[in-house]
Amino acid sequence: MSLDPSMTNEDSPPDLWVFGYGSLMWNPGFRYKEKLSGQIDGFHRSLCILSTSYRGTPDNPGLVLGLDEGGTCEGLAFCIAPENIEAAITYLDDREQINQVYCPVHVDVALEDGRVINACTFVARKSHDQYVNFPIDKQAQLVARGHGDRGSALDYLSSTIERFDNFGFDEQELRTILAKAQNA
Repeated sequence: MSLDPSMTNEDSPPDLWVFGYGSLMWNPGFRYKEKLSGQIDGFHRSLCILSTSYRGTPDNPGLVLGLDEGGTCEGLAFCIAPENIEAAITYLDDREQINQVYCPVHVDVALEDGRVINACTFVARKSHDQYVNFPIDKQAQLVARGHGDRGSALDYLSSTIERFDNFGFDEQELRTILAKAQNA
């Protein structure tokens, strides 16, 4: 399933808003005209995706972030101008839809300036075989052991938390997992 170009903000039909909650925040990879902090309800950031390539292998998987049901999530909302939408959709499909573990959905984002916009984001597909819902100790184990084409799951989580700190996002559960993984 690819990102649908009709996923545009109803208040401003020609623009497309995209909500980033992980590496998209610091490495969007597409042109945008506006970027604002925002929060969504109904989903939270979670180490719920088995990584069998980038941060692990099929025999020794790592974990990477996905949006899972429940809670809230702070992130960045990117407004993409009409002339850049097609290129952005192609890029996001290539980046987020490699193995269909993420599903594009509409979410309402409460922006830092008080507006509420409709944006596209990518949530973990629970029916996918790489989706997991492990206890914290098991997550820490996989983070400690996982190493793939782009490095270790431990380095991924550590640098991700550092970047969240720079944005002012407090991710206590991820910090707990990191501490346990570092001591594993």
